[in-house]
Formats: sequence, C-alpha cells, structure tokens
Amino acid sequence: MEMRCYRKILHISYKDHVTNEEVRAKIQQAIGPHEDLLTIVKRRNLQWYGHVSRSSGLAKTILEGTVKGGRRQGGQRQRWEDNIREWSGLEFGKSLRVVEN
Repeated sequence: MEMRCYRKILHISYKDHVTNEEVRAKIQQAIGPHEDLLTIVKRRNLQWYGHVSRSSGLAKTILEGTVKGGRRQGGQRQRWEDNIREWSGLEFGKSLRVVEN
C-alpha cells in the first residue's frame, strides 16, 4: 500500500521497471526524511483509541463491545482491540487503565 502511494506521488507506473529501492530513494530526495505510512497510521489509531477511551460516549460503548446483538455469519474478523493489543503490547483492560491515568 505504501509503495503504491509513493509511486502515485512520483508518477511512476508499474509498467516502468523501477525497483522499490529506487522509488524509496526518489521519495527521500523529494520529501526528505519521513515516517513510514504504517507507523503514522498506527500512531494515529492509538491516539484515537486513547481519546475515545477517556470519553463517555457512544464510540466508547461500541469500542468496548457492550452493545447487544448477534454475530455475523462467516469467519472471525479482526477486531479493533486486537490491533491495540498487538501495537501496545498490553491487554485491552490494562491499556484502558493506562489511558485513563
């Protein structure tokens, strides 16, 4: 996903035989030092999680999974709290206590 964005910024088609290393070097020259796209997305998601978990609204109720209802048909989907657990290295309950402090 990140390389696709970089190629669009630089107007490089996939038909052009340009390696990913060359694309990264050109991006480095064009915009200078920068964070990876995935790092930015993870950081912003964790910031939003902290914001919502400190509030007391509908978003927090939905995030905690206390809404009544059944489950959908099909395979198990990745949940928001699974990402939080993976990125922060803390269990969901512990991360809620850390955010509130």
